[in-house]
Amino acid sequence: MDKRMKSFIPILVVFVLFSCSDNPKELPPIDINKLKENLLETNKLAIAKEAKQIEEYIAKKDLKVIKTETGLRYQVYNDVEGETIKKEQNAVIRYTVTLLDGSACYSTEDEVEQFTVGKDYVESGLHEGIKFLSVGDKAIIIIPSHLAHGLAGDLKKIPFRSTIVYDIELVAIK
Repeated sequence: MDKRMKSFIPILVVFVLFSCSDNPKELPPIDINKLKENLLETNKLAIAKEAKQIEEYIAKKDLKVIKTETGLRYQVYNDVEGETIKKEQNAVIRYTVTLLDGSACYSTEDEVEQFTVGKDYVESGLHEGIKFLSVGDKAIIIIPSHLAHGLAGDLKKIPFRSTIVYDIELVAIK
């Protein structure tokens, strides 16, 4: 049995007990410390698995990425000299977003989109990664799930706990 499944079993048992009992006094006491330990262990395993998947993707694509302290990875493959974008400036971008398995999620195609760095509701990893780019730069930005859409995904095309990959161009700074 998968370690993650073993960690979820105590949580499942608690929910079943709560939902099946008419008398809350009959419920066994919940060991909160044990529950926290199980959740922490499950999260550590998920993080390690995601990190391994990201490293395999990087190796398969033969990328030469830079890894930030947060776990974001990026590679500028078309580097144009110029000033990098800063917080509160508007980034005009073209992009394609895929999952590690290559599944396409979103694309601007021939259009551009704009967001305010540090303010708009885009992935926190995009806010971080765009700051490494200057106008004309093209890059691959690999955003781990905790900097992307987290546990829930985006409830549309990005599944829960998914790493996303931006192939992005910074078209203009406004």
